[in-house]
Amino acid sequence: MIGLALLFFAPLGLSFYLYYGQIWRPAGRVNTGTLIEPARPLPGLVLPLELGGATDPQFLKGKWTILYAQQGSCDAACRRHLYDTRQVRTAMDRDMDRVQRVFIGDADCCDMQALHEAHPDLIAIRASPADDPLLALLPRGAGSQPERVYLIDPLGNLMMFYAADANPKGMLEDLKRLLGLSHIG
Repeated sequence: MIGLALLFFAPLGLSFYLYYGQIWRPAGRVNTGTLIEPARPLPGLVLPLELGGATDPQFLKGKWTILYAQQGSCDAACRRHLYDTRQVRTAMDRDMDRVQRVFIGDADCCDMQALHEAHPDLIAIRASPADDPLLALLPRGAGSQPERVYLIDPLGNLMMFYAADANPKGMLEDLKRLLGLSHIG
């Protein structure tokens, strides 16, 4: 009888020991973005909007946020990132309202009226010293400027980023998986 019990419970005990004892962790992962561990809580800031006004201090909370920050002029890569994030949000279909897009750009980056017409759902923020605490928390690429697309959870934590050359389909798959598992935002 003891042998029969060991036959069933020994593999279970061994797997718990290996996994929770930090001896062995499976190498597989399903996300395409890079996780930020631990997630970085972002400060509540009032930031100036490009078309006038200002954001609510808690605008990064309550929804999943796709953030793209660009310094300098909005070149072809910048326009591609904005297009890709718009397509990812649109592809979310019925969960589209759970996702918001935020763009932080210099005052001279582009024609903001044309940007608003092409991306009416985009929260466009004018870069200023007020956003320095937020930009300081963003992981940087090879240069000193943020050159990635960032994902912020509904609690206001910076939790994932995508490289400048990331495939938007991977971002869509990650976001669908996260929204399917999340009961907030």
